[in-house]
Amino acid sequence: MNQKENTMLSSNVIVSSLKQNIARVVVGKDDAVELLLTALLCEGHVLIEDVPGVGKTTLCSALARSLSCSFRRIQFTPDITPSDITGFTVPSLNGDMQYRPGAIMSQIVLADEINRTSPKTQSALLEVMEERQVTVDGVTYPLARPFMVLATQNPVDFVGTYPLPEAQMDRFLMRISIGYPTLEDEIEILERYCGASSPMQSLGAVCSSEDVLTMQQQVKLVYCSKEVRAYIAGICAATRATPYLSLGASTRAAIALTHASQANALLCGRDYIIPEDAQRMAESVLCHRFVLSADARMRGYTARQVLAELLAGVRVPVRLK
Repeated sequence: MNQKENTMLSSNVIVSSLKQNIARVVVGKDDAVELLLTALLCEGHVLIEDVPGVGKTTLCSALARSLSCSFRRIQFTPDITPSDITGFTVPSLNGDMQYRPGAIMSQIVLADEINRTSPKTQSALLEVMEERQVTVDGVTYPLARPFMVLATQNPVDFVGTYPLPEAQMDRFLMRISIGYPTLEDEIEILERYCGASSPMQSLGAVCSSEDVLTMQQQVKLVYCSKEVRAYIAGICAATRATPYLSLGASTRAAIALTHASQANALLCGRDYIIPEDAQRMAESVLCHRFVLSADARMRGYTARQVLAELLAGVRVPVRLK
């Protein structure tokens, strides 16, 4: 077994440990956990959108506790200001301006109920999510790596919520939903959480920051053939040509889909992408970036349905390498 195979095996062992650890507190949501880990491996941010009480915050907290990284939870409310996020400067005793770090200065940040704060405060996250740095009074402060924003939000038709602007949505690598548990899973949840202590209290780290950085570098080495690159570009181009979307996938979205496909390939034990990787990642990576046209809304289309039709019309390459 060569060094490359050893590294992949080590990554698979670490990912398996993370899945098992998170499964101690999150029951029956393997797909959501895999997507979250996929985003972690390709340095992406995740928006988890679902109704209250299905485990959005629990899932994010379980991932954070499984990593030996610094963690900060920000509870977004209408009175949160941009300086609460990025930090601010104050005069020191010697007259110099001293930077007071904001809540974003951490490796794993849980932005809880992000759409309950104002658009101005939401926009304060734009530079942080894209550049991994904050700028306060003209001075730039880098964030520690790895860095990941896990945001939760309730559906935008809930009272007291503000829709995230398109530019903000485009910064999220993925949007995922958790959904209600099955009857069997809910029974298991009640058994675990109705005892003397919560499973979350005993959850510890099983992966170091160095492990995460190593796996992120390995994802970048996953091979993407010319044919698969053309396939991904064709999917994104199709979203811009359909009359059912007034806003399709951006170039950032095409890059994100490629990175997510690389991470998915690595999780499957491959060092190359196949079209199925892009197909599996497409919904989570692309749909939240779409804006449906008036015609699509009138016909009752969803972003998922539009994407499914587009995927069916894009030729799948046969030769992979």
